[in-house]
Amino acid sequence: MKARFEALALLAGSGTADFAMRITQVALPLVILRETGSVAATGLVGGASGIPVLLSPWWARKARQWVDSGPRLALVALVTAIALASVPAAAGLGLLTPELLVFSGLLLGCGTALADPGRSALLADTGDRWGPDRAVLLLTWQDGLRRVGMLIGPTVGALAVSAGFTNRLLWIEAVAVVGAGLLACTVPAQRVVVRTVEVPSIRGSLKGRPEVLYGWLIRGTGCVTWFAFTLGLSVLGEQRGRPGIYLAAGMTGYGVGSLIGTAISLAVVRRIPPVACAAIAWSWSGLCWIAMGLWSTPAVVAVAGAFSGVTVVVGIAAISVIITRSSAGAERRTLLSGQAVVVSASSSAGLLIGGPIIATVGAQVTLVGAGTLTALIAGLVLLRCQTALHARDRDHHVGRAA
Repeated sequence: MKARFEALALLAGSGTADFAMRITQVALPLVILRETGSVAATGLVGGASGIPVLLSPWWARKARQWVDSGPRLALVALVTAIALASVPAAAGLGLLTPELLVFSGLLLGCGTALADPGRSALLADTGDRWGPDRAVLLLTWQDGLRRVGMLIGPTVGALAVSAGFTNRLLWIEAVAVVGAGLLACTVPAQRVVVRTVEVPSIRGSLKGRPEVLYGWLIRGTGCVTWFAFTLGLSVLGEQRGRPGIYLAAGMTGYGVGSLIGTAISLAVVRRIPPVACAAIAWSWSGLCWIAMGLWSTPAVVAVAGAFSGVTVVVGIAAISVIITRSSAGAERRTLLSGQAVVVSASSSAGLLIGGPIIATVGAQVTLVGAGTLTALIAGLVLLRCQTALHARDRDHHVGRAA
């Protein structure tokens, strides 16, 4: 019962903080633009916050092992809240500068690099104490709550901004992060008596776990090509004189599909080998993007987006199964950190190259190409896994015959 209460506290904190962040994404650029008058400055916080995450395999190798309890997670949340609150505070005093935005972003990135994998690891540890496969269930629902925020957060933020609450939204996010930290304080550390002297590295934790690497390859490819969905549909709507319509249709369908995927994913991943499940899931997602490129109407985009949402959530759950079943403690925390780096780095790389690609070949061709690449990589991983499985079975039969 105690483990269930602690899990609910972590989920409530994570969901609340993420929902507040989705709302604030609408307000933050407006506050910066109004105070600095610079369009270029609107992306400084987001851009700077990605740097510590990308560099975390080096600077955070020991620090992420420190975040192994609710109170320590709360301390990281306090630092994150200070970074968030510095922007509206400086804006209120008329002191907002590009330098302060960069500092705020770097501090926010440090908090994110420690808090995200730390919270996921605590959630998985709590699930282990709750019962078999509860770790995967909790991580899946954490991802589901995140997708609920993606679905309705921007709309709530837009309504709040139109009502004149722009600056107050930034304060609300800082308070929500502090609240999430306080909720996490109920979760104790699950420390073992014997500690290894060497803190595991991401590369070292991958040894003997090729399935994790396969899962990251598939998910990383999907993150790299994600720009085709978001940027591609935005450009497509603008070019057809229906700005926002195609992206709204796709994101709404994706959000609804992801909620369905959250509800069914655990039942699916229990019946299919995890790597094969992830490969099949992202192959279907790639086919959905191809459909969007070939038959680009709002209805097709919405339906294909919904199917993509279902499959991506199932695929993410499959990778969570691989990590939670094959690791614990420090190694699990390291692997979850590595996964965060893969997602962040691949998404950033995709956004970096996405604009020029769409400008060169067009949005529809980009969607087809991105879907093809995603499905191809996932298919090759599936083929590799099937080949290895057949080889293992053949060696097993030969050994028995001998």
